[in-house]
Amino acid sequence: MKYEVSNGTLAIIPNEKETSLVYEDDDRYIINQSPFKIMEDSCKYFGSTYNGRKESAKDILGAEYKVPILVEDTNNLIVFPTTSPFAEDCIWISLKRVQSFKKIDANNTKIIFDNHKEIIVPCSYRTIENQISRASRLDFIMRKRKIEMNKMN
Repeated sequence: MKYEVSNGTLAIIPNEKETSLVYEDDDRYIINQSPFKIMEDSCKYFGSTYNGRKESAKDILGAEYKVPILVEDTNNLIVFPTTSPFAEDCIWISLKRVQSFKKIDANNTKIIFDNHKEIIVPCSYRTIENQISRASRLDFIMRKRKIEMNKMN
């Protein structure tokens, strides 16, 4: 089964070798693709490449690593990585679905989604805070650009 990131996606978590556990609104799926492959395929599905989306985010944010990815731009569907996107333990989180996050300990953070589901990610609170801040900045800039474009038309 192929999977594309959607508005229902909460998180994409690496499972066993080359498989992912995908959390959606009320479901969990095991997908026979790595989280990174899901990201690549999702970007292509919505008309771009992962590398194109990554380079855009890098330019817009002035960031070099762990940049959020604007998978689909009509709905500003932005996901962010918890570590290097190429790392086997990288989890992808959907920005618009995050309601809050809480420190568990120095190396673990609980993410609470807007449907009250929770996951614990093996990242510091500060890392998650930074990633949400970056993704939110990307979201803000892209929304602002759309408004400016609409004013010109």
